[in-house]
Amino acid sequence: AIRLGFDGVIVSNHGGRQLDAGQSAIASLHPIVEKYKGQIQVMMDSGIRSGVDVARTLASGADFTFLGRTFMYSVAALGNEGGNHAISLLKIQLQQVMEQVCCERVEDMPNHLIK
Repeated sequence: AIRLGFDGVIVSNHGGRQLDAGQSAIASLHPIVEKYKGQIQVMMDSGIRSGVDVARTLASGADFTFLGRTFMYSVAALGNEGGNHAISLLKIQLQQVMEQVCCERVEDMPNHLIK
């Protein structure tokens, strides 16, 4: 991806639904971040459902996270307002984690949550 000039990679195991013996995305994230952080954006998808999951993923070194199911459930339950409601809850949950570990900036999450 770097040689091809891509801006980033997404760590995911969407096939995990069919192959339950596959490695989790979060377990795959660490070695990728360790080797390529700073050279390319490392993003993660798979298994992220809450603001706490976003915090864990960012603390593990991801630059960005994707959430699909959370928004689909929210829109299914609340219609057009569901997406906004989901974003509001995610922000509150992430803020709560940051406050609990005394982290002022999302970029500093690895220093506070993962040791």
